[in-house]
Amino acid sequence: MTKKVLATSFILILTSLCLISIPFSSAASSSGSDNQWITDYTIIDSTTQAELVRYDASTNKTQTLSPVLPGASVAITFTVNVIASGEGSLTLRSGLSKPSSGTYWEYSDTGYDLGSSFKPNSAQTSFDWVEGTFEITLNGVVPSTTSAAKTITAVTLAGPSGSALDTIKITATSAGMGNFQSLLNDKQEELDRLIADGVASGYTDMYQNVLDISQAVALGGDTENAIALLQGLDGSSAPAGSFMQTAFYPIVGVTAAIAVIFLVLFLRTRSKVSYFQLVVEDQVKDLEGLTLRAAKIDRAMSANLDSVKDRLKRLVGM
Repeated sequence: MTKKVLATSFILILTSLCLISIPFSSAASSSGSDNQWITDYTIIDSTTQAELVRYDASTNKTQTLSPVLPGASVAITFTVNVIASGEGSLTLRSGLSKPSSGTYWEYSDTGYDLGSSFKPNSAQTSFDWVEGTFEITLNGVVPSTTSAAKTITAVTLAGPSGSALDTIKITATSAGMGNFQSLLNDKQEELDRLIADGVASGYTDMYQNVLDISQAVALGGDTENAIALLQGLDGSSAPAGSFMQTAFYPIVGVTAAIAVIFLVLFLRTRSKVSYFQLVVEDQVKDLEGLTLRAAKIDRAMSANLDSVKDRLKRLVGM
């Protein structure tokens, strides 16, 4: 087991460092479709009426406003776009637990006749396959999970054969993961602004690398250190000159390696492994020198690195 963890750790470290020297290209986070059946949707906490998630089909972007917690009662309001009529019926399936009160499905759109087969109090119900657009709401309870984050298919729209035509998937998270996701969204928006403002590509590449690594750390279960990595990003100190762009790369390399080491330390067993301790001690020594040099470039970054160094020292008992 230890050998597997060690091998995986080195692969992650090498991958993180290699990413630093490779320019990132822009890519959509999710694939769009010209024939979407389910378009815009919102997810609301039924108890507090707070909006949790919003999806805009025109931009193909999902905005997470607050975490979706396991056990929460939610209402998912979405639009179905039936682009053409067909034979048979279409089916809606719920992936949520039964709501504590009321029906699974709420429908009040008089512009589209769902037909007599529609059963609002059934987790799975069918409706007439007729061209048109309508809005419907699914009520239910988010299933419980023991993992930090679990993807749940909350809504499935299926054809007559039972095959899925479109789905709505949500990620149920722990409170810690929810806080991380909220901060991650803020940092992603800040990165988008930095890129739009023409900040040096070296800095924005570093910023993106830290976002990616923090997600790996969070998915490993260590949301506390993942949040600490994100809190170390400060867009207000973003450099614009080529000298600053070059100077930040060594700091990025150390930050990336340290982030992966945090993940390794979390995944290892409670027994002490002397090899890991030696690796961390070497990183701490290198980090002390780089922290001093970083202070001449960016004091905020230097302070964050110093905080990470102290945390590493405590972990290995230095």
